[in-house]
Amino acid sequence: MGGVTSTMAAKFAFFPPNPPSYTVINDELTGLMVLDPYPHRENVDVLKINTRRGSEIVAMYVRYPMAQSTLLYSHGNAADIGQMYDYSGYGQSTGKATENNTYADIEAAYKCLEESYGAKQEHVILYGQSVGSGPTLDLASRLPNLRAVILHSPILSGLRVMYPVKRTYWFDIYKNIDKIPLVKCPVLVIHGTDDDVVDFSHGKTLWELSQEKYEPLWLKGGNHCDLELYPDYIKHLKKFVTAVEKPRSQRHVSRRSIDRPENSRKSTDVKSTDIPEAPRKSVDQKEKPRKSTDRKEKLRKSTDIPEKLRIHEYKSSTIVNKIEKLNIPFEQLDRSRRSVEFQERPRKSIDVQFDKGRRSLDWVDRVRAN
Repeated sequence: MGGVTSTMAAKFAFFPPNPPSYTVINDELTGLMVLDPYPHRENVDVLKINTRRGSEIVAMYVRYPMAQSTLLYSHGNAADIGQMYDYSGYGQSTGKATENNTYADIEAAYKCLEESYGAKQEHVILYGQSVGSGPTLDLASRLPNLRAVILHSPILSGLRVMYPVKRTYWFDIYKNIDKIPLVKCPVLVIHGTDDDVVDFSHGKTLWELSQEKYEPLWLKGGNHCDLELYPDYIKHLKKFVTAVEKPRSQRHVSRRSIDRPENSRKSTDVKSTDIPEAPRKSVDQKEKPRKSTDRKEKLRKSTDIPEKLRIHEYKSSTIVNKIEKLNIPFEQLDRSRRSVEFQERPRKSIDVQFDKGRRSLDWVDRVRAN
């Protein structure tokens, strides 16, 4: 049943260029495959790769000696190989364009990078544009050590492009909204604010759901197929690649320091600030001045004394207020205080008399003893 619905969805989701924009021919001089009508380049390999679902897809590998990363690019709809590798049913690739076939296609392309070109997972960056975000996130959710993921005008899911549904249905395709939380590497999202094919909210939501966020690029006024024309596009892309190519320890610090979704929500303007370097040091330095706070604790003792005085003043003032309410004249209070003092005085004479009596008894006891 799932295969039937996936096939039906494919009719509405995939639009391969017809006719294809190229043909694959063998060069008579070199015997190598080339793309006609494009000129042959020595640093470009044209390949045909077999997938686990029986398709044969066409791909290109571009060599660059100084590269520190390998980019696996999954193109958008209505395009073909001029973009690194073709899906089944696109360009000169065999098979049909379906969701599951695209998953097999990107797996085959990735496997080719590992086996034929020695690419390592921790050096690979997956780049998915539009519908290409589907196979990109599917593979990224299963590769825990990827260097990074770039999502260009991505979709939350196939159904959500057409309808603003709030839940994921079993017949939906490219359920990116459910897969993005499983991606464990840095994620850059690029989206145009005026996209009339895939709403800007798709990219924003995927960025918010990602585990390791890199500062997104919201291109103000950008549509679905023109983001590459903005100068900030390539500028921000270069900064991201440079950042993720740093040692993992430094990248971890940088990613956490810019993990602030609220900043991007305030504005949809273009953001192209670089990642701050090692912000953790400044935090550690702030731990040292704690001694000064300890001194303040000692000073609290001195401040406690005025507090006690204030309490005493408050109590005395309340007593005076109570006396005033009783309308007792102060002269009468003074007389009563004097009578109390007078009664206290005879106590001294009584104490003297008892002392004299005790001494006389002591003298009698001494006489008897002698």
